[in-house]
Amino acid sequence: MLTKRQNLLETIHGGHPDRFVNQYEAFAMQIPNGFSIHNPSPKPGEHNIVNAWGVTRSWPVGTPGAFPVHTPDKIVIKDIEEWQKYLKVPQVVYDAQVWEPFIAKAEAVDRNEQFVTSAVFPGVFEQCHYLLEIQNCLMAFYEYPDEMHEIIDQITQFELDLAAEICKYIKPDALFHHDDWGSQQSTFLSPAMFREFIKPAYEKIYGYYKSHGVELIIHHSDSYAATLTQDMIDVGIDIWQGVMNTNNIPELIKQYGGKISFMGGIDSATVDYEGWTPEVIAEQVDRACRECGKLYFIPNASQGLPVSTFPGVYEELTRQIDLASKRYF
Repeated sequence: MLTKRQNLLETIHGGHPDRFVNQYEAFAMQIPNGFSIHNPSPKPGEHNIVNAWGVTRSWPVGTPGAFPVHTPDKIVIKDIEEWQKYLKVPQVVYDAQVWEPFIAKAEAVDRNEQFVTSAVFPGVFEQCHYLLEIQNCLMAFYEYPDEMHEIIDQITQFELDLAAEICKYIKPDALFHHDDWGSQQSTFLSPAMFREFIKPAYEKIYGYYKSHGVELIIHHSDSYAATLTQDMIDVGIDIWQGVMNTNNIPELIKQYGGKISFMGGIDSATVDYEGWTPEVIAEQVDRACRECGKLYFIPNASQGLPVSTFPGVYEELTRQIDLASKRYF
């Protein structure tokens, strides 16, 4: 029997997996890290937690994650033409002692069994709208392109500085990076605008990780982003996690399989809700596995961590994927 790590590599490289990769099983997530302990984040039910960037976020109970609070008094960059006045990039370099418990956690992982996987979120686009507010941000790409390039340059340099610390201390095998690039139906930016503003940042960020020993880049975007798939390949993404069914995953596998793999196919909203049932989860898992096949696909709920909003959903998904492996392998 292949290890979890070996089975994932066989799956994404078009080899001979002996079962479906079961959600996040191959990734030993390294959360938190030496920076994130200085970057407060709300837990479910907590409200108005201010992070290291000055962004206020809340996590209402029953929602899948924390979201920025953008009442006028809480928007960080209140005037984009004077963004330098408002944007304070957090420190990322801390004494080595700060990283010691996280180094120990990474060293405890059996790297033959799992990938030591550092996690970074939010990403470049999300950080922009966290700082500006989503409507202000989207309009600024049109109205203030020079300022947006400058802000993205600051965020990119922060990510590169953080990457240097992560690679120095954790030495990850994989990176799990969030950045939602669309709604369920469309990307937030046109492909041309994405290529102008966002893609160059990820060429630098993901290029740095790959050049410093990171084998796999897993990028989370639980959205429509099919029109950006080739761009994902170009910047070094190995696995697109969170891929929703509005993307026509079987067609994407047919077109791009071997260059990138797809992790998702089970929209969280179809299974992760109050009153969920094992029967519904079994139906969604079987459909995803049947439609998408054994190669270049990892069945998974679209949510961007190995958790669920409602208790028991993630565990039932895991159980049903194991049963699907017995049927299809």
